This record gives sequence, structure tokens and C-alpha cells, in this order.
Amino acid sequence: MMSPILIVSVIAIYFGILFFIAYLTSRKADTDSFFSGNRESAWYLVAFGMIGTSLSGVTFISVPGAVGKMSFSYFQIVIGYLIGYFIIQYLLMPIYYKLELVSIYTYLEKRLGKYSYKIGAFFFLLSRTIGSSLRLYLAASVLQIFLFDRFQVPFAVTVGITLLLIWSYTFKGGVKTIVWTDSFQTIFLISSVCICVGIITQKMNLGFTEMISTVWQSPKSQIFFLNVNDDKFFLKQIVAGIFLAVCMTGLDQDLMQKNLTCKSLPEARKNMLWFSLIYTFVNFIFLWLGALLYLYSESKGLALPAKSDDLFPMLALNEFGILAGIFFLLGIIASSYASSDSALTALTTSFCIDFLDVQNKKEEERKRLKTYTHVGFSLLFFVIILIFREFSDQSLIGTVLKMASYTYGPLLGLFAFGIFTSRQVKDKLVPLICIISPFLCWTLVNTTPFWLGGYKFGFEILIFNGALTFAGLLIISKKKV
Repeated sequence: MMSPILIVSVIAIYFGILFFIAYLTSRKADTDSFFSGNRESAWYLVAFGMIGTSLSGVTFISVPGAVGKMSFSYFQIVIGYLIGYFIIQYLLMPIYYKLELVSIYTYLEKRLGKYSYKIGAFFFLLSRTIGSSLRLYLAASVLQIFLFDRFQVPFAVTVGITLLLIWSYTFKGGVKTIVWTDSFQTIFLISSVCICVGIITQKMNLGFTEMISTVWQSPKSQIFFLNVNDDKFFLKQIVAGIFLAVCMTGLDQDLMQKNLTCKSLPEARKNMLWFSLIYTFVNFIFLWLGALLYLYSESKGLALPAKSDDLFPMLALNEFGILAGIFFLLGIIASSYASSDSALTALTTSFCIDFLDVQNKKEEERKRLKTYTHVGFSLLFFVIILIFREFSDQSLIGTVLKMASYTYGPLLGLFAFGIFTSRQVKDKLVPLICIISPFLCWTLVNTTPFWLGGYKFGFEILIFNGALTFAGLLIISKKKV
């Protein structure tokens, strides 16, 4: 059991380094630095930092926990991600760099019109606000278990402290700071999962080759599922992964904002290539960790927690010793903060540019609006986290991806229509199409098992959502004169 003094010391040193990085990177920073990093970031630094941003605390805790019910089926989605990242490199990124975009949603205004632009930015704000709040919820929950429960500190206070820490080192430097802090946090994220795998292997008295064979021979290691009616059916998981990657990375201001800080398109492409390869490998290690957690629990006759997300924290805190506890704490903080600090900056950027039009204001006014927006989204995170804690008992990885299937579908339809057609829409009707489409998809998901022979939609509902939006846009469009 880790002592409170040790936990506080680890956290203090960790955030001391983050604040030092923020100090160095935010000197003489202005709003251009906050929003675009002055387009001076090295591609390899962006690629490495994006690992931490993309994985988040959801991957760190929820993916290993989900192995209990899903085995390695999540890797089918990861294979789809890898394909999706290549599409982003050669379809979307050339458009963003050619137009020199800061907010990627301004493309929609140039191509379709003002209302299309606003509804696209709105769906990003909706999806990222909810998704990032849920990711940050994990970090706050772990801090509560490790530290604050011992002093009977309310969870709301823990969340407030967590958000205050993020706000403190991002409010000035923005994405210029985030590129560096995320790279630092990625080091701890990857180190933590590798060290935890090693410690569990040692605890089970297995050698390296024995550990590999034990996991491969376990039913937990099944990757591909061939039953077409199963929501884990391999083909729809891979296809869903392609579209999830395109939407959650290529159509997402958070991840693209980092890419757009690179000096040129060729460097941004190198960044995406290396990021995608490392990201695929790291996700496989997380699944491997999940299998070891369940195998260890079975070998020791341990009762599994009611929530699969609680398995890794429970074992790290009670079973694996102080070293594992320290690296678990560092890993969950690194993964959650790397994702949430980046999202907070991206949300601030999108709202300021897409809704407040700060690019056409004087610098002092831009700084004031940026600060108010940054604080506003922090408070919104706070409210969403407390609501989710009160009412949800689901695995977070499933919750986040399901939510993305509904909120990113309209973005997929909008960008696809803009890129693959030359037709002009009736711009004022676009928001209506984008709102109706997710609602129809939700209805479909809840009724198809009754009239499609038991077939259940999984994450591939994102594709159908985008297709419905695309079809609706066709209906309200005409050939460009």
C-alpha cells in the first residue's frame, strides 16, 4: 500500500516538471502560439506526443478491463484505425495545408456555407467535450482511490483540483506547450504499461516465453470473431475502425491542431505515419496487459470487481507492490492529462475561431476571449464528470466509442459531401439534416434486433450515420452553377 506522502511526492514532482515545460514553452506566447504553435513544431515531437493524446486514460484502464468480455476483439478496430490513418495522410491533410487552416471546420464554410460550418464545429464541440470529460473522469477516480479517499475528500473537490492543474499549465502556451508536455507524458504512459506487464509476469512466476505462450493459449487472446450477428464481427469492426480513425482523428480539431503545427505537409505526413505504427503496437500491449490481469486474478482466486474498469486499479493498488503502484499512478495521470489538456486547448481554439471569430479582433480582445473560453470549458468538464459518476456503470471505452458514432457521423457526412461532390447545398437546411441523422441512427440501433434476425449494430453505426447525413445533403442540394 502506497503511503499518502509517497503519492503526493510523486504527483508533485510530476506536475513540477509539467509546469517547468509550460514555463519554457509559453514565454512570449501570444494567441497565435496558443492556437497554431506558430507552425514550428518538429514532426517527430508531434508524432510521439499524439500517442498520449490518442490513448488517454480510457485506453490505459478500460481497454485492459474490457478484455474480460471482449477478449482481443478491440484489436480488430485498431487494424481499422491503421488503415484510416493512411486515408487521413493522403486525403484530408493536403486540404488542410493547402487552405492553411487553423480550425479545420472553416473548410466547411469555404465549401458549403456558414450554417454547415457552424453545425460541423458544434458537433466537434459536443463530442470532444463529453468524450474528454469521460476520459478525465478516470484520472480523477484514480486519484480519489489512491489518495483523497484516505482523507475523506469529496470527489467533486478531486475533480476541481484535477481541472485546476490542467488549466494552470495550458492557459498561456496552448498547443505550443501541449506538443511538449504530451511528449513528456507519453514517455510515462508507455513505460508504465511495459513495467506493469513485467511485474505481473514476475508475480506469476513466468519467464518471457512462458508468459507469451500462456496468453496466446488463453481464450482471452482471441482477436477475430466470425459470427456475422455478433457485434464483434471482424469485418464490421475493422470497417468501423477505419471510419472512427478518419472521424476521431482526421475530422477532429484536437488531433489535427497538432498536425497543423508542423512546418509542412511532408513533415505532417511523416508524423502521421510513425504515430500510426507506434499507436498500433502500444494498443496491442494494452490488450496483452488486460489478458495478464485476468489470468493473474484467476490464478490467485481473486474476485473480479463489478466494473471491469476497476480491475487494473484494484490489482495495481493491492497486489503488485509499490513500484507497480507508482507506475500505474504515473501512467493513468500521463494518459488522462495528455488527452484532456490537449482537448481543452482544442475546444478553446475551435470555439474562439469558429464562434467568436477572434482572428478578426485585436490581440488584447483575443486574449480575453481565449481566457474566458478556457475557463468555461473547464467548468463544463467539471459538471459532466460529476453527472457521469452519478448515473453510469458502463465500461468507458464502449461509452466513448458509442458516443462518437453518433456525434461524428454528421461530420463524416459533411466532409465527404464537400470533398467527393461539387454540388451546392441549401445551407440553412444543413443543421436540420445533421440533427435528424443521429436520431434516426439511435432508433435503428434499438429496433434492428427485432426485424433483422438478431443483427446488432456496433460501432459501424457511425458509417450509416455519415451515409444518412450525406443522403440528406444530396436531397437539399443542386448542381453548382
